[in-house]
Amino acid sequence: MTKRLIDIDDELLARARAAACTGTIKRTVETALRRLVDQDTAVRHVQRLRGAGALDPALILEARSPAAYDA
Repeated sequence: MTKRLIDIDDELLARARAAACTGTIKRTVETALRRLVDQDTAVRHVQRLRGAGALDPALILEARSPAAYDA
């Protein structure tokens, strides 16, 4: 772990701490960074699933139809 010296907007930090329910600046920054990385990962997964050959919406609708259960 590396110690860093950065300037952070006080109002933005206070709002982030309240939103994340964190008690320390370190915890707030770690939570924000983790959420950003998780969001990016989720977006990448969705993009991959929407890609060619990954998921076919027509096949999903067909599988959900009542006729699919009659077979």
